[in-house]
Amino acid sequence: APSPVTAGNISRAPKLGNVCACTVLIAKNTRHSRRHRSGAIRVLRNKMREKIGGSDSLIAIYCLFKSVHMMSEPSDSAVCFTGLREKFAIPRQTNGSACHYFCGNSLGLMPYSARECVNEALDAWEKEGVEGHFNGAWPWMPYHEFVRSDLATLVGAKEIEVVAMNTLSVNLHLLMASFYRPTASRHIILMEARAFPSDRHAVESQIRWHGFEPNTSLIELSPEPGSDLISAEQIDAAIATAGEQLALVLIPGVQYATGQAFDLKQIAKSAHAVGAMVGFDLAHAVGNLALQLHDSGIDFAVWCSYKYLNSGPGAVAGAFVHERHAHSQLPRLAGWWGHRKDTRFQMGPNFEPIPGAEGWQLSNPPIFSLAPLRASLALFRSAGMPALRKRSLELTGHLESGLTKRFGDHLQIITPSAVEQRGCQLSVRVRQQGGDKGAGRACFQALQKAGVIADWREPDVIRLSPVPMYNQLDDIDALLAALAQYFLGAKA
Repeated sequence: APSPVTAGNISRAPKLGNVCACTVLIAKNTRHSRRHRSGAIRVLRNKMREKIGGSDSLIAIYCLFKSVHMMSEPSDSAVCFTGLREKFAIPRQTNGSACHYFCGNSLGLMPYSARECVNEALDAWEKEGVEGHFNGAWPWMPYHEFVRSDLATLVGAKEIEVVAMNTLSVNLHLLMASFYRPTASRHIILMEARAFPSDRHAVESQIRWHGFEPNTSLIELSPEPGSDLISAEQIDAAIATAGEQLALVLIPGVQYATGQAFDLKQIAKSAHAVGAMVGFDLAHAVGNLALQLHDSGIDFAVWCSYKYLNSGPGAVAGAFVHERHAHSQLPRLAGWWGHRKDTRFQMGPNFEPIPGAEGWQLSNPPIFSLAPLRASLALFRSAGMPALRKRSLELTGHLESGLTKRFGDHLQIITPSAVEQRGCQLSVRVRQQGGDKGAGRACFQALQKAGVIADWREPDVIRLSPVPMYNQLDDIDALLAALAQYFLGAKA
């Protein structure tokens, strides 16, 4: 970065044309957004006119130098998140430059430390064989316990309430086996319409498993006509209407298609008021929102860890069971790893569950799936969820502002504008021009060609998720420039 300069030494600078060209190049490559550069230059130009006068060309050169010098000293926050981004492998375009990745809601990027953690486990297997269960810095026998504290902190729970195990749909079935206990008078499940298909399949199959039919035991709550969102009032009203027939409320923490976040505590309060259990699919909420699961009072929750938890495709999932159920006699589908640790290897026939969420485990932990999660959670511990959420609000707010102000005629944001009702994701619908039903897909493909990795969901939604762990303002500016090129033919 250039040293501070004065109007005097600029006016005496040799080869002024070369100096200006270099300054422009540096300014274009600064990590800060175009908006910040232009704003700083505009302010400085006005001040120079007031204080020293001079030609526009001389003042512009001075302002470029000055702005680059200022940008070379980013804020503490920018330094923090720039350093965090450098811990992730950013996919590359065919020309070698970094992609602009907005798909963390589908698959998070790889922390470089994930490879180290997996290699540690591979090395232990190579050198120790079966003794790797007991030896080394990270023995396999208690391996799932190495992530428990960080998971509890991340989701706002007590350690006894969380466990990393299985996959999301498996965990959903396991917990529904315990928390959905229908009777002739109380058998209804309430969930949102257009739920993630795996949740819908699990719910329907559980209803049939117990001898009931979905057309009488399943309520699917749809948005009001003309809206994509489900209001808190709708949920409360549906719970009250189902009343004593309601056995379970199963809602997402963040709806996968719209990006709408729901109030866990209020839903739990309403469900418990009529005697129903309440569970949440937190696939799009964990690592995205600052959750407080224990204080919310919900009965159970499940999530995956390959999205915002950056643990790799098909990574181990997680589950939460509230502390009040830690010593309950709820029926469950049991496995030996959920048995009391102190008597597990006595190999007795009678199942004695570990108190808390660990008691729902089936088999010994998948080490090579847990290792990347251990790496990722260490980054969450370092950054802190409150700071990540604050940064997320800044990034998504910047994206929302750019989309609304520049492309309102072309795009509709269907995610709530209220920040407490969303995470980092914005779901965008491309407005059809002249009945063109392929407009959304064409826009999505144009973004791909521009090096912007987004996410498409049928029939007409593009999901954009600036993740505070590794996205920055320049990624958003690149996305907006690609949209400008596509819709307006403008090179921003």
